[in-house]
Amino acid sequence: MKKKKSILTGIVFKSIICLLVTVGILCILPARTVLATSTDPPLTGETENSTILHEPGTAQTPEELAELNIANTFTIEYNGSNGQINGALRILLILTIIAIAPLLLLCLTSYTRVLIVLHFVRAALNTQTAPPNQILVGLALFLTFFIMTPTATSIYTNAYVPYEAGELTEEEALTEAVQPLRRFMYGETQKKDVELFMGIARQNWDGELDSIPLTVLIPSFLVSELRTAFFIGFIIYIPFIVIDMVVASALMSMGMMMLPPTTISMPFKILLFVMADGWSLVIGVLMRTFTYFK
Repeated sequence: MKKKKSILTGIVFKSIICLLVTVGILCILPARTVLATSTDPPLTGETENSTILHEPGTAQTPEELAELNIANTFTIEYNGSNGQINGALRILLILTIIAIAPLLLLCLTSYTRVLIVLHFVRAALNTQTAPPNQILVGLALFLTFFIMTPTATSIYTNAYVPYEAGELTEEEALTEAVQPLRRFMYGETQKKDVELFMGIARQNWDGELDSIPLTVLIPSFLVSELRTAFFIGFIIYIPFIVIDMVVASALMSMGMMMLPPTTISMPFKILLFVMADGWSLVIGVLMRTFTYFK
């Protein structure tokens, strides 16, 4: 312990000596006057005078504005009456959209209902990991793209194209882009869910879509999607539960109580699902639960 204390004391002492030497060197160095470097047009070169050749607000034309000797400036490119976003800012916006894209996909589209129903199908078949999660997620994504195509087309036609043509401002384009999503969500949302969240927010609702805030519409839509998905999953489970009950009763009657019924019933479930063309039936019925395909 004494040896360690002596080592620490020596390190601290050396550090203090180095700090004092550095401070002494800085105090010995003579002070120098720093002047602005000459440019074309030349600057004043004096420390007492400002290096700004023209005062702000004196420019009358864009050419004179470009000649102002002010370092903290930025430019905005424009085309006609519609501003164009700088390339770096476009990249920033694209990266931001990519970051929040999963959240938008989960909360504002049909992805939630589709994925939950597909998982219920796999659970009812009791096939554990067949089909695997990657296949279910990929199928859910493509079905979501298929379902949301009319909404995406409406957003592109009514918001993006007029904005690029300079007919809409950014705020107007965002408002127009949200409207198709609001109509889609409202068509899949039950009124009792909207009334629930409007009551929680202590707001009155006249029964019209325009009077529903987006902060109320999104959770109402998600609750309705969960309710619908679980109801469809329950309907899917019924025939497979019947098969499990029949197989379990048969095994009990034969005295084979130690044999798990699911081991015998799973091949019969798969056979029934394949013979009935189950994937086409499930996906077809699932598509028709959405308002656009009814």
